[in-house]
Amino acid sequence: MTGDNRTPVTVIGLGLMGAALADAFVAAGHPTTVWNRSPGKAAPLVAKGAVQAGSVAAAVAASPLVIACLTTYEATFDALGPAGGAFAGRTLVTLNSGTPAGARRMAVWAGEQGARFLDGAVKNVPSAVGRPDTLLYYSGERAVFDEYEATLRVLGGDTVHLGEEVDLAALYEMAVGGLLLPALAGFFQGAALMTARGRTASSMIPYTTKWLEMIISVLPGFAAEIDSGDYSQPGSTVGIFHEALADEAQLGVEGNIDVSWQEPLHDLVRRAVDAGHRDHSISALIEVLRKPEQDG
Repeated sequence: MTGDNRTPVTVIGLGLMGAALADAFVAAGHPTTVWNRSPGKAAPLVAKGAVQAGSVAAAVAASPLVIACLTTYEATFDALGPAGGAFAGRTLVTLNSGTPAGARRMAVWAGEQGARFLDGAVKNVPSAVGRPDTLLYYSGERAVFDEYEATLRVLGGDTVHLGEEVDLAALYEMAVGGLLLPALAGFFQGAALMTARGRTASSMIPYTTKWLEMIISVLPGFAAEIDSGDYSQPGSTVGIFHEALADEAQLGVEGNIDVSWQEPLHDLVRRAVDAGHRDHSISALIEVLRKPEQDG
């Protein structure tokens, strides 16, 4: 660390999220080096005090802590490849989307370059970076996390180490992130229905918010059912959802909207009924989602 206890940091990738990360470090007084394939994206950060590196290798060499915020592990490999030799003795933290297998490959690559490695995820939008309640979680060697925890906490006050298995952040990212697109698609379908009637999407917000709060309130119970494997004390059954399928189809006709995106979800419900789960909790859908283990 520097004399004023602020670790120099490099941020590679200056999209919306990467720029927000770099901005948070600059605002917190960390010497911040930035690099992006399109150099022009660095200008606003340089104006605030960041240093723009002329190459990715120079960016890596500038700091002991390197944060890579690109779209995928593949994009991260492509961007960092030319800087491989500069990573020796440094710590690489990746904050991108991808599978647990991608995180494991990245950890191997970082080790081959002589770097320590943490994988992570930002569980909020760019404008929330730096807030006390913004969640980021990391996985990898605990000693590395402990060394840089104070610096990483600049990005969000709810900073969590999930464990030493390096792919845990990617695992949780995909497991939790799977909620996002179906939830948004459901909201967009509702907005299409409302606007077709001349009402605004904004008029849904108070009621949608309460509905989401209800869903939050029942998740612990569903998790307990799944963890125990006991679906016999339902608050809401598979059968109730099954009975509503016809109305969902009719909604598309009445509202003149495309509801075909829901068909795979409806198929899960039908399969759960066929498997004998009609009177079980809706959480029993997990038994349909699980595939049988392959022999050998």
